[in-house]
Amino acid sequence: MPDPGWDVIVCGGGTAGPVVAARAAEAGARVLLLEAGPDYGRLDDGRWPAELTDASTIPTSHDWGYVSDDARPLPFERAKVIGGCSAHNGCTVSWGHRADYDGWGLPGWSADELAPLFAEASRRLRTRRFGDDELTPFHRGFIDAGAELGLPVVDDLETLDGVPGVGAEPSNSPGGIRWNAAFAYLDPVRDLPHLEVRGDTLVDRVLVQGGRAVGVRAIGPGRAVGEVAADQIVLTAGTYGSPSILLRSGIGPAEPLRTLGVEPIVDLPGVGANLHDHPAFEVSFAPSDELERRTAAFAVTDRAVPDEQGLAKAASSWARDGVFDMHVFSEVAMDRRLGIFVACVTPRSRGRLSLRGLDPSAAPGLDHAYLSDPEGHDLGVLTEGIELARRFADAPSMAPLLAGELEPGPVDDLATAIRARVIHYWHPVGTCALGKVADEQGRIRGVDGLIVADASAIPRTPRATTNLPTIVVAERIARFLTV
Repeated sequence: MPDPGWDVIVCGGGTAGPVVAARAAEAGARVLLLEAGPDYGRLDDGRWPAELTDASTIPTSHDWGYVSDDARPLPFERAKVIGGCSAHNGCTVSWGHRADYDGWGLPGWSADELAPLFAEASRRLRTRRFGDDELTPFHRGFIDAGAELGLPVVDDLETLDGVPGVGAEPSNSPGGIRWNAAFAYLDPVRDLPHLEVRGDTLVDRVLVQGGRAVGVRAIGPGRAVGEVAADQIVLTAGTYGSPSILLRSGIGPAEPLRTLGVEPIVDLPGVGANLHDHPAFEVSFAPSDELERRTAAFAVTDRAVPDEQGLAKAASSWARDGVFDMHVFSEVAMDRRLGIFVACVTPRSRGRLSLRGLDPSAAPGLDHAYLSDPEGHDLGVLTEGIELARRFADAPSMAPLLAGELEPGPVDDLATAIRARVIHYWHPVGTCALGKVADEQGRIRGVDGLIVADASAIPRTPRATTNLPTIVVAERIARFLTV
């Protein structure tokens, strides 16, 4: 097989890939990291596009172009670039709650065992806090409104013991730079002679011989197809990419594979199943003249004006043991509308990813099955969240900043309006779940030498924005690697 000699091939350079590649290289392994999008090198090389390093808003310039197959088609922005979604996210940092990880019931994954990894990830991403003078008038009004509603003002998003409350979000944006996983993990080790990063190289499938992964087939620049051998293959192509690679490799539910013309190597029904995200709804508002005046005065101070700064954690009537089950936060949407965004962070609905064909450049079918849980839990949490968002909007500190609700506005049936306009929170997980598709060390069942180490491995989503949890998954599984 051409291009031999690697101990580890890491398939995907998004949020998780740089973590696994760096940790394996630091341990002395010969590591090849393959990324479908461009690799712009170190931050100090000066080749990074400004929209990817500007932490003030979310770019879409390196989007994969995924669109869901849900009842209402939605774009699912994912970043095709080294650093992946950590290179175009909102830079909000949260860890979730200890009940999330203890609830997985997996050896080695308890909250107490993961807490040091979360602390290291926050340090690596150079998390910072916003001072009071850095809060924009819109976000300041939101935080003050939460206090007026009786929520404690807290700074506990970087713990696993958070409580319902409101406060300014920690942000991985030192000096206004979006500090992505490539900066945090790859830049310090790029000089290692046994580490190579190849951009513009799309992994098609894993090559399996005698029940063991022995390499990958990939498509490089100019559509050149090649095969690369390694002792271990680690999938870090994300919740949509990693199961797609497995399915094209013949690892997944047998009958759908045969329908596609793929002879199954391992009948593994869980591949692509368990797809879920935090269902969400944006209550949008028009700005008042007062907000425009305050915002203009703030802008001349030359402080950064990020889209997101304030977040509330709240417990609906569906919450268990008083642990929060929703995020409510103020945001400036991509179309510049003002929003109070509501997300159910304990979703029970589950969907599936499937292949439409075998072309590795074609997007998979994505059915997140939002609001489909038979108990009505997800819809119920969102309904209460919208009611809470409206209380924020009516609070004394917020009401003067808003000139009226634009969406959903007055409706006879809020549940119908939510179903018609449910959106996502950019946090898909679960399609190669630990305990189902992989064991607790990330090893794919039925194939030796094949490991998954990204958000697809998360069996049940945490109550968090998923950038930090994904890094922690990669850190934990990297420690299991034998090289």
